[in-house]
Amino acid sequence: MDRECVLILPRVCEVLAASGSSLPDDTSLEKLLDWFTTITQTGVSLLEACPCLRDFLSNVAFNSTSGPSILSFTLKLAGLIGASEDGFKVLEECSVLGLVFDPRHWQEAGLWEDPCLRIGWIQGLKTILQHSKALRFFVQAGLVEPLLHLQTDSSLFVASAANQMLAHVLLLCESLSSVGCNGTKERDLEQNSLSMETNQNCSGVITKALEYLNKCLVLKETSQLSQSQQILKLLTQLLVQVRTPLLDKLLLTVIDSVEELVTKSCSQLTLPLMDVVLAANSRLSDDHDPKQRIGRLLSLMLSRNYPVDVIQAAAAWLRSRQYDPVHTAHCARVLLLPLDIVTGISLLDENSTAEELRILMTEQLKSKTCFSMICVCLTNIPQITLLAPDCLPCPQRRIVSAVLSLLKLCCGDTSSSSAGCVGVFRFVTGSSKVQKCSMEALSALSKSPEVEILLPEVFKLLTEYLNSPSSDPSVLQKSYQALINWIGVCTDLSCITGLLREDLIQAVRKRACDMRWEARDSTVEFLGHLAEVQSCRTSAGEERQPSNSLLGGCSFTVPLLKEALQDLESYVRASSISALGQTLTFSWQQGAALTQDQVEIVTRLQEILSQDSEGFARRAVVKYFIAWFSSCSSPTSCSLLVQSVPTVLSQGVADLDWEVKLHTLELAELLLDQAFPDPAPPHPYAVMSDQSHRSHTQDKESELLSSLNSLVDWGVISALFCFLVDCDRPVALKACQLLLKLRHTVCPLMVSAADTRVPCELPGWSWVHEIRKIQGVNKDPHTQGGSHIGSEARGEAVEESTSAEGDSVCVSVCEVLRSLDLDERLSILTQSSDHIYNSPLSLLQDIITASTANSHPNSEPGQEVIVDCY
Repeated sequence: MDRECVLILPRVCEVLAASGSSLPDDTSLEKLLDWFTTITQTGVSLLEACPCLRDFLSNVAFNSTSGPSILSFTLKLAGLIGASEDGFKVLEECSVLGLVFDPRHWQEAGLWEDPCLRIGWIQGLKTILQHSKALRFFVQAGLVEPLLHLQTDSSLFVASAANQMLAHVLLLCESLSSVGCNGTKERDLEQNSLSMETNQNCSGVITKALEYLNKCLVLKETSQLSQSQQILKLLTQLLVQVRTPLLDKLLLTVIDSVEELVTKSCSQLTLPLMDVVLAANSRLSDDHDPKQRIGRLLSLMLSRNYPVDVIQAAAAWLRSRQYDPVHTAHCARVLLLPLDIVTGISLLDENSTAEELRILMTEQLKSKTCFSMICVCLTNIPQITLLAPDCLPCPQRRIVSAVLSLLKLCCGDTSSSSAGCVGVFRFVTGSSKVQKCSMEALSALSKSPEVEILLPEVFKLLTEYLNSPSSDPSVLQKSYQALINWIGVCTDLSCITGLLREDLIQAVRKRACDMRWEARDSTVEFLGHLAEVQSCRTSAGEERQPSNSLLGGCSFTVPLLKEALQDLESYVRASSISALGQTLTFSWQQGAALTQDQVEIVTRLQEILSQDSEGFARRAVVKYFIAWFSSCSSPTSCSLLVQSVPTVLSQGVADLDWEVKLHTLELAELLLDQAFPDPAPPHPYAVMSDQSHRSHTQDKESELLSSLNSLVDWGVISALFCFLVDCDRPVALKACQLLLKLRHTVCPLMVSAADTRVPCELPGWSWVHEIRKIQGVNKDPHTQGGSHIGSEARGEAVEESTSAEGDSVCVSVCEVLRSLDLDERLSILTQSSDHIYNSPLSLLQDIITASTANSHPNSEPGQEVIVDCY
């Protein structure tokens, strides 16, 4: 531990233990506890490293006048110290343990009602319970009953912490019991007696806990619902974590009460009960005694005649991914039943579902509860599509037809659902919630086998939604996504008629000019995603991009996206830029000649990068050029790209948005990788003469020099040097990593005088000042004549440019790379930006300062101390 921290810690303990003490920011106590935890994790005894903590715990325990947050911190600290057997022994000897963890002590002081204190009590006990001595204390001090009472505490935070604590206690008892049973044969009498005592303690705790759980599960009145829900959650947690034989004992204790809750058919307990039954079912093998009873409970949950409950139970079974052919097939039928009833499309055999459930569900669907039932059905269709064919009650294409019929109903078209439930029509008509769930289900069904035959019908309906004036923007977005999914899995678009294509073109044109920006945004995103869909066959048998086949290709999409660059909404501008990159990628890869539209787009993008007030659009511009450079078959042969990149780099350097700068660095990295590709490894048996070696080395130096000059011309080097001193740490870190990569590539080979004088111009003297800070030279550059950045031994790394444009600086690239301690810079940048202010010493100083300021109530407003927090 730092010596300064050791010296200042007693003062901190004195401040915290002072009568009536409190801090303006409780997070400082959490940070202090985290620091102590870090110390113990290194194997250091906390009391040996910080002897003052013992007196602090005693003072607070015997003088309980501190604020609740400090008392809670004290309890957690006592638990941390007592987690080791040596620390436990010290706390036991000074009578601290029995006092700080005695609920009666805090009740008599009137402090137990504060949830903060109860949380500290629970977490402190949880931390200390790591060994048998702590468990003995836990039992002998009578702390089991208070912990059990807190399981259903009025504070949800306290109850949740108490649940986790009880699970921890039971798991500790389980592990200590197994250790006691598997001990060594040669054990003296004292150890045997300790082992017996430990086993008795464990057995007692387990028995009390299980009896309490069983008692709390019994629902006597509706006011106990929240208590039952909390206990069921705890029971699920235990069933997942404990092992046999405790698992069997737990189930045998509570299974009667669980079965009683199941038979009461309380809707609020359906999901918690299913979680319990599913957790037990997943943990038990067929040879376990409770397995059959759990199976019966599961069947009972899935065969209730309460539609909402049985649908929730069926959905929970599918989500659990547990496989049982009978239960899985039954759940699929239950979940498809609402769709069967509403649309009138027969998805189930007449005898596959109980007639009573069908009647009850039909009545339930005629009320407003139909929304939740239909949506649960639809959201589980993706799970149903993954089931084995023998678990499905009908072919998947019939499910597609039913979803399409439901979407038509939502638009008011009842022609395809004449046999459906008329009473539900008025609820689903115009319901955007049902429409969105249906679109998501339709998207999932696109991957199903033998559904491609329905593509024209799907295409027609989705196009109608896109053209409908009543479609909500969120529904439009889902429609576009469904359309992309169906087109993406289709290998033949010849079934799409010319009329359907015209309808789609009309819809896209219409939505590109929609009054709602969300609709315009979804439209340009659709155009970009469509351009990325793989090619498929047309009616003539040729391979074509779906964008070309359906919309006419770039001649339609590019002008539309070009117009969207002028949109008033920044999200739309950003999406249109991304869509343009996606649309033009194919032509870049083919090395096609640039069109006039593309030239005008580049001009507009540069305007956005330099003038747009929103960061979204500017980020998209830089990513556009990254995509262009990455996709272009020969970047250097494209004059427009070559001309644009230096401009993008210089504007990216000047941008205030740190993400724009990071994307600019990605572009710079691409240029670096192109200039210095990874060399091919030499042949292991190659033999080279000295003359050949010298010639090869000279050629390599010449290539490196040429590549480095090219990078300077592109503006890459100046961008990296400027970003190195950027105020945003992620930007400076990335620039430093790239400069290190450049140094490792260039400097070892370029040693001649000519090579080391590759010049690079940087703007302004401010860069020189920053570089001086990095190098540790605190001299003003003007006093040195502006000709040196470091000492004479480092060479003339920086010299003043005679440029007429002003205070620009010309640097020698290799000299600066060598003179800058980039490795040290990297280690500094790798640290968090607040590593100094969040250091333990700073934290301790803050606590003292804050307590001092807090003790002077007459201080002026605005003079309070803000403690460093997470």
